[in-house]
Amino acid sequence: MVSLLEICRQETEPEAWRIIQGTLADIHEALTVFRPSRSVRKVAVFGSARITADQPTYALARELAATAVAAGFEVVTGAGGGIMEAANVGAGCDASYGLNVDLPFEQHPNPVVSSCEGRLLHFRYFFTRKLFFLRESDAVVVLPGGFGTLDELFESLTLVQTGRTPPVPVVLLAPEGDRFWASWQVEVQRQMTCRGLISAEDRSLVFQAGSAEAAMAYVSRFYRVFHAAELHSDRVELQLNVAVPDAELRQLNRDFDDLVDQGVIVAGETSDEEGLLRPCLRFHFNRRRMGRLYQLIEALNGLELPACSALEQPGQRHCVLP
Repeated sequence: MVSLLEICRQETEPEAWRIIQGTLADIHEALTVFRPSRSVRKVAVFGSARITADQPTYALARELAATAVAAGFEVVTGAGGGIMEAANVGAGCDASYGLNVDLPFEQHPNPVVSSCEGRLLHFRYFFTRKLFFLRESDAVVVLPGGFGTLDELFESLTLVQTGRTPPVPVVLLAPEGDRFWASWQVEVQRQMTCRGLISAEDRSLVFQAGSAEAAMAYVSRFYRVFHAAELHSDRVELQLNVAVPDAELRQLNRDFDDLVDQGVIVAGETSDEEGLLRPCLRFHFNRRRMGRLYQLIEALNGLELPACSALEQPGQRHCVLP
């Protein structure tokens, strides 16, 4: 409100107010649509609008969405055709969301999500649309696509790498034998690493899969022990589904000593966004080491712990702990 009052005092151009009104309207509408399902984790599916229904990538996107729903997740797409339509088909109305943005061509809401009452959003601006893709999604799965798809991939990686968004699994998915992402890994990531433009550990920010089952197995595993992260300027708090035993905590401190700027990784308790008390790990952390943080999360999720319900509900953001 203070910011709006300041703008009122200074800004008189109609175009500026059109941008402000459109931005606030986008945010208000998106918050309203997503509010009822905040407790369910969601998978954002990106990919080309030009893929046709007879192509293997279309069938894979449809299978991915169905597999995600079976694991307890909902599915968010860009609401267009091709890969986006396939994912909405696989997820069905009850578990689909479409984040549409009006374009001169190619981007019209697909008939599936258009028929789902209250599940289709029309964004005026790309930047508000991107904001809600990352805000509402707990995983990103990217299938082959063009400039728009790669823009969404790089935007996600940039926000994760710089710590502007908490860690989420980012999966590169293509049919078995399709070298789209294998070539991308070699020609983009390795070249960046060799030139020192990214750290070698940044390659841990992405996972490459050749099947819907492998993609969703990675996403589900990501939230096995790890629940969420609170990133501060010089430290991180990892919220967990179960407490880490002392012996395993000592081993983590030995294996990830290089990740901690000062002190050690310590166990404690914290409240999540719903006020639920959760076990957590805290330590001082350099945000340039996000790839290494992903490796720590992988190590946490790989711990051999007694079976309990908290380890078996990856699709629930706020499942009740025992």
